[in-house]
Amino acid sequence: MGTNGKHRMHLVWDWNGTLLDDNAAVIGATNAAFAEVGLEPITLEQYREMYCIPIPRFYERLMGRLPTEAEWERMDGIFHRYYMEQRVVCGLTAGAEELLAQWQLAGRSQSLLSMYVHEQLVPVVRGYGIERHFTRVDGRTGPSGGSKVQHMERHLAAMGGVSPDCTVVIGDAVDDAVAAAHVGARAVLYTGGSHSRSSLEEAGVPVVDSLGEAVALAEQMAD
Repeated sequence: MGTNGKHRMHLVWDWNGTLLDDNAAVIGATNAAFAEVGLEPITLEQYREMYCIPIPRFYERLMGRLPTEAEWERMDGIFHRYYMEQRVVCGLTAGAEELLAQWQLAGRSQSLLSMYVHEQLVPVVRGYGIERHFTRVDGRTGPSGGSKVQHMERHLAAMGGVSPDCTVVIGDAVDDAVAAAHVGARAVLYTGGSHSRSSLEEAGVPVVDSLGEAVALAEQMAD
């Protein structure tokens, strides 16, 4: 794409497990939800091996059956209550703030798309002092537990001039790669969040161990 392509390259960042280092809060909240239905607690390693979208399928892997609708609603409610309490002590992933600032200073655009509920996401991102780096911040609208695919469609459409050809999605879940492919964008997946490296590699996109590597790869994709 050359120099112009580099400036047109747009990043779509994921939030939980990517920009926000919230693994401890997620595992604690998951185990609180599991305790509600008599499941044993799991470790971060077990979580990364078993995690999948939609979330009820993840619970099925551990329960041996799909949760009933009543169980799902109870577990989901407990998860979100516990997560909100624990999230306040979570910091941004190492280097995230600098990477966001550098990308913006280089005259490139970036946005944030999360499956965290929109009304809660916006003040949380603002609270970390990084909202100014994004052209748009979108969270989930509608029920929890589903895929990012439709949200990604709406996110890119709302930004108008952003071309999927010049877009790289940076996230920590296979679903980020699925959503990127659905709209014709590329993806780089980061191992510091919810998935193990082996499960991320099944998505068939580059997998990296730091956000710095993710951004460097996105820059190469613009060449």
